[in-house]
Amino acid sequence: MGDTPRIILASASPRRRVLLGETGLDFDVRPAGVDEDLAPGFAPEQAAETLALRKARAGLKDCGSEQCLILGSDTIVAIGEGPTAQQLGKPADAAEALAMLAALSGTRHQVVTGVAVVRSRDQAQITAHERTWVSMRELGEDEMRAYVDSGEWQDKAGGYAIQETADRFVTGLEGGGWDNVVGLPVALSLQLLASLGGPDLADPRSSR
Repeated sequence: MGDTPRIILASASPRRRVLLGETGLDFDVRPAGVDEDLAPGFAPEQAAETLALRKARAGLKDCGSEQCLILGSDTIVAIGEGPTAQQLGKPADAAEALAMLAALSGTRHQVVTGVAVVRSRDQAQITAHERTWVSMRELGEDEMRAYVDSGEWQDKAGGYAIQETADRFVTGLEGGGWDNVVGLPVALSLQLLASLGGPDLADPRSSR
């Protein structure tokens, strides 16, 4: 492998794996289980970066004696801004998914994805985030219940998946990109990897 560090994606998300794979980057997937509880007072971007860094640092154990760059990511959906924003993670059950959809219905809300990279050689680390403002139309009660019954909300921040059938709920995106809402801002991730010694790759999705 020479001086090229091994890249590890510290995530169990199939969506992040696909997005990163579309860049042509050679990487391994090693899900990192971490405590996702945070003390009160974190703004959405702070929370997302903190959790992304926890995941990346947890991935250090998978390096052994190899030189690695570990990429962690975390996505938070929030209504409002700052520490007082209503932050929505992954719903625990169908009832919570329905409540999240009801809260998001008719709103312009933010989806923030934090990205962190840790270098195993010296444990240098870097974090950043991308924010996308999502406009969602008003949803009817029957429509929301049918969506929840489909099960598509599972393992999705905010209880919906823009890359699947919930795209019909969304009327506009501002700021960050579609990939950020899915769960991994690809260009930002590549920039952070390159800054700590990873390959300098262009994002093939940039023309999307």
